[in-house]
Amino acid sequence: MTDTSRRVVVTQRFFDDRTIAYLEENDCRVEVADLPKGKADGTMSKDELVDLLKGAEGWIVGHAHVTRELLTALPDLRIISRRGVGYERVDVEAVREMGRVITIAAGGNDASVADHAIGLMLAVGRRFRESQNRMLADDWGILISSDLYQKTVGIIGLGRIGRSVIQRLRGFDVRILVSAPHPDEAYARAEGITYTDVETILRESDYVSLHAPLVKETRNLINAQSLATMKPTAILINTARGGLVDDAALLEALKGGQLAGAGLDVYASESDGTFAPVTRALIALPNVIATPHSAASSHEGLARTNMVAARSVVAVLSGGAPPEACVIADGRA
Repeated sequence: MTDTSRRVVVTQRFFDDRTIAYLEENDCRVEVADLPKGKADGTMSKDELVDLLKGAEGWIVGHAHVTRELLTALPDLRIISRRGVGYERVDVEAVREMGRVITIAAGGNDASVADHAIGLMLAVGRRFRESQNRMLADDWGILISSDLYQKTVGIIGLGRIGRSVIQRLRGFDVRILVSAPHPDEAYARAEGITYTDVETILRESDYVSLHAPLVKETRNLINAQSLATMKPTAILINTARGGLVDDAALLEALKGGQLAGAGLDVYASESDGTFAPVTRALIALPNVIATPHSAASSHEGLARTNMVAARSVVAVLSGGAPPEACVIADGRA
């Protein structure tokens, strides 16, 4: 490493040695923040982040709020590289106006999240949690469960992860309904899927899997009214964003027998602490399989997203352009 090295701060855990070596080979001086147990960058205050990032030119970030105020306090910061694909906590307009760059790790975690979504479908449908809990209580009675095979699966949102889920569903001989803002008819013919509206998906699907971004139009897309249109035998899967679902309405629907179950990796309480009691009640239900926003967190998935994020940092600090799919805003132009 030369004396021209650029300071790059990483505020994510599980940052692998291979990616650190790649950054160092490209004249970056890497500092992985030593966050205390239970602390994540998403819970850090603006002042804490400024202390950590002062003088850094690159930042590989998790879920921190990237505000105009924070960027103003960090004049040396040139690139904010998300190790993930969501960016709703970033003031994109401020990034652009202040001449900075914000990127995401596009393509890095598609396979991991898609695997997780399929795993949740199987785990909820086959009642894994309920069966194991009964066995722990010395009750080996068999619970009758449901196949994924030859069912109707609704996919809401057709980005990289949605397409990866469809790829994995091929072996289950399912009927696939898809809602997407820009239908790709060539893709539909090749994959044997049917584009339709959300209402039809909710009404006809045995499994509904959410893969849409969280924007104004999709917030609480799944609410009391939409849940009421679903089959009582249906299963809801959410590995996308907590705000897509009204979790309080989902809790009532599950308790009232309106749905057979849910597989959840994301929750409204992640961005709104007032929903914490609702989250606790949801994950306590026997027909819910819950994971702590960990769908992307396989060893392999993290290594991939680490490297995608690092490549964007190196590109920008070298005066180049990150992969087009990774760029959310580039204010340098």
